[in-house]
Amino acid sequence: MKPELWDRVSDYLGRAISPGQRATLDLYRDWLEDEAIPGGGLGPEESDRLEHRHIADSLLFYSGWGDRQPPDAIWDLGSGVGLPGIPLAVLLPESEVLLVDRSGRRVDMAKRAVRVLGLHNVTVSQGDIHDLQGEAPMLVARAVTSLAELGPVIERHLQSGGRAVVGGSWMSPSRHLPAGWKVKEIPRHLLDRPVWLLIMRG
Repeated sequence: MKPELWDRVSDYLGRAISPGQRATLDLYRDWLEDEAIPGGGLGPEESDRLEHRHIADSLLFYSGWGDRQPPDAIWDLGSGVGLPGIPLAVLLPESEVLLVDRSGRRVDMAKRAVRVLGLHNVTVSQGDIHDLQGEAPMLVARAVTSLAELGPVIERHLQSGGRAVVGGSWMSPSRHLPAGWKVKEIPRHLLDRPVWLLIMRG
């Protein structure tokens, strides 16, 4: 990723992205291009926008957590090839990150990415998000399914006082959100186009 993009994201989040973390995210970007796109984990047209639309976008999910200590655990619901979970795991090494996806092919690719990046705070699990057990302080989901379907899953598994952050839309969100959800608009100068996050407090 370009240094100015790193700097904008870091300043917005109020959290430094170390040279080592930048190198790991650059390696992840290369892996997405070399393995995830050819393997069908991302569309072929995504190659030129991996930095803004996928990696930086994923890091910005942390802005939904608020000005607090990082969460002990993050669950990425429908993670695919690790977005947004893997960038968040790189940014937050103190957080245990669970990637959940029902596709065996995507799970295998995510496991491969975790090995390539040498991440020790990530677990990858194959399964349906509707079958999860337990709770976590931070739940994230990116371009998975409709909020109407995702909402009940989040309500079951979000710890009291936690945050759920849902994103993936590059279009203006609906003005008619379910109760409990709020819209957070990411400043336009950060990425290559406007983006919104939807946030629920537990």
